[in-house]
Amino acid sequence: MSLAAHLAGHLAAHLVGFARFLRGVGIPNGPGQVIQARRALGVVDITKRDDFYWALHSVFVHRGEHRELFRQAFGRFWRDPERRALNPLLAEMLAQSTVPESAEGADSLRRVTEASASPSTDEVEPEREIDMRMTGSAREVLARRDFEQMSVEEAAEAKRVMARLALPFREITTRRRRPDSFGSRVDVRATLRASLRSCGDLIPLRWTSPRQRPPALVTLCDISGSMSTYSRMLMHFLHALTNDRDRVHTFLFGTRLTNVTRFLKHRDVDVALSGLSGAVEDWGGGTRIGASLETFNRLWSRRVLGHGAVVLLITDGLDRDGTELLAKEAARLKRSCRRLIWLNPLLRYEGFAPLAAGVKAILPHVDEFRPVHNLESLAELGRALGRPFGKGQPRPNRLSSHERSALNRSGSAATA
Repeated sequence: MSLAAHLAGHLAAHLVGFARFLRGVGIPNGPGQVIQARRALGVVDITKRDDFYWALHSVFVHRGEHRELFRQAFGRFWRDPERRALNPLLAEMLAQSTVPESAEGADSLRRVTEASASPSTDEVEPEREIDMRMTGSAREVLARRDFEQMSVEEAAEAKRVMARLALPFREITTRRRRPDSFGSRVDVRATLRASLRSCGDLIPLRWTSPRQRPPALVTLCDISGSMSTYSRMLMHFLHALTNDRDRVHTFLFGTRLTNVTRFLKHRDVDVALSGLSGAVEDWGGGTRIGASLETFNRLWSRRVLGHGAVVLLITDGLDRDGTELLAKEAARLKRSCRRLIWLNPLLRYEGFAPLAAGVKAILPHVDEFRPVHNLESLAELGRALGRPFGKGQPRPNRLSSHERSALNRSGSAATA
């Protein structure tokens, strides 16, 4: 038996542990990828470090932000003494690898260290009593924790909370009508159909009232470098929102505008975000808010801003272009929607002041200016959307019970 075949036979048992370790650091995977990894190692020479590394990389890494995490996790996991016997040459080469000093590398190293410190799921833990007295306090701390300061466990819990979070929009009155016994208008067509049952001897009146439904929701989310941490967390919130109601449209912009609504409609959040990362090319780059709003107003506003749509603009307002175009397109966006809400993570600072030119250009044209940096701010956004807006919607013109009875008696007398 060759050395590669011998190593491959013992390596299969460790692939499951490696996949579980990757999930712990934030790289999603499942049994299917473990099987693909086993097949990939069967066609390469696993005694060579590059072949071994890139075979696993091609299976487990599908998003750009996971590359550094995988690199750190790979080095930490296969450097373990229990696994050095599988490939001494690989262990020796891994020992010579160094951790980059970049900010991204430091954050990835922190995640990998936390995952390494957590107990292995292969071991069966003894039963233990859990003290629930501090559960409420832990939830409050998590709700107020900034997305940028969350650990791996806190970020995972925040994503689960956002998956269950729903926004209670205040319903608006549409031009369509629905059958209603206590309605305000006679449905002539339904009344005539009902009169045929009695050959016209009696004409029972059928009533309708205006139909109400939640407004359409359009989200414009900034994915530039300054918004990268927050936009990646908010993708889970937007995915849950898209699957919770109809008429939700999501657009991402950095240097260009991309419609990602169809990707977020997938029920599986991992599949949705995987397709989204492949469709967006300018993630973590520069910001051109004015040009992106101009593209939206020109190509998409008439398609998605009908029926009293509410627009959520998620950006820090730091635009690298001039403010003339930005102010013009922000004003046009405000005229096209029912309600324009600006969500800015910079509002988490108590001393925030609208000094940037982009912030000054957008601010006069928004209805509400709110922070979006933690779970508490998202919950407050939901409460705000459920409250009346402006002067309130006009109430439908309903007839009193005496007027309705008199009209019914007059209709019956006319057929006698």
